[in-house]
Amino acid sequence: MDTLQTIIISIVEGLTEFLPVSSTGHMIITQNLLGVQSTPFVKAFTVIIQFGAILSVVVLYWKRFFCLNNTPMPKESTLEFTPMQQFLHKWDFYWKLLIAFIPAVVIGGVLNHFIDKLLGHVEVVAVMLVLGGIFMLFCDKLFNKGTEETELTEKRALKIGFFQCLAMIPGVSRSMATIVGGMSQRLTRRRAAEFSFFLAVPTMAAATCLDVLKLVTSKDPMALSNENIFQLLLGCVVAFVVAMAAIKWFIDFLAKYGFKAFGVYRIIVGGFILIWLLTGHSMALVD
Repeated sequence: MDTLQTIIISIVEGLTEFLPVSSTGHMIITQNLLGVQSTPFVKAFTVIIQFGAILSVVVLYWKRFFCLNNTPMPKESTLEFTPMQQFLHKWDFYWKLLIAFIPAVVIGGVLNHFIDKLLGHVEVVAVMLVLGGIFMLFCDKLFNKGTEETELTEKRALKIGFFQCLAMIPGVSRSMATIVGGMSQRLTRRRAAEFSFFLAVPTMAAATCLDVLKLVTSKDPMALSNENIFQLLLGCVVAFVVAMAAIKWFIDFLAKYGFKAFGVYRIIVGGFILIWLLTGHSMALVD
């Protein structure tokens, strides 16, 4: 990749990371359009710069992200609460994030090699964009029953974590999977979206560490060359800045209008790519 390709792919990542359209899928499509070869470094790049975009959540929501639960313990009985119960109550937000994060660690660890093979296959992205788009046309009616009073319990957090694992297939969209997961647990669209963003922080941090480790231990002497390191840093910065602008708009749009518009967009993009490929055309606009 050259510098211009790095910037373009990173802008696409920042714009799509929090939208239910699959940022990974769009980066793979963009990569193909630009004629960028799907090398181990490029695959790692598409994962690592997502963490740059995710850091915008920490910056925009830092008061909520770095906040302990200082409310009194519920008086459900005359028994005293154990130190562990008191600890979990105080660190409730992070405890729920950890529970929701566990499925991705387990399933991602087991299927890592299979998932890595799927990256770069634009056909998989196109099919999942269409299928996900069809689902999104109806998911508001199926799951839009949330209330502000619904408590995010450990059980609900775990179920959302399993929904997140669906996004390991390129084109599914981690944002869509976790938001729908939250809505299926009777959270409002806004609360489900916010928890989805918070959950992305440990998830993408772990994925980034894994891919950095792969690059460090790679037998390729150029895997962490000065040029590649520069591209990773530039990609993270660009994705972070663009995501900062996109995240606020998305939450307001989703809360007001729901998923249908994104569903139509996914069907159009995925359908066009499938038709284009099936008629024998190449995705690359630049060789």
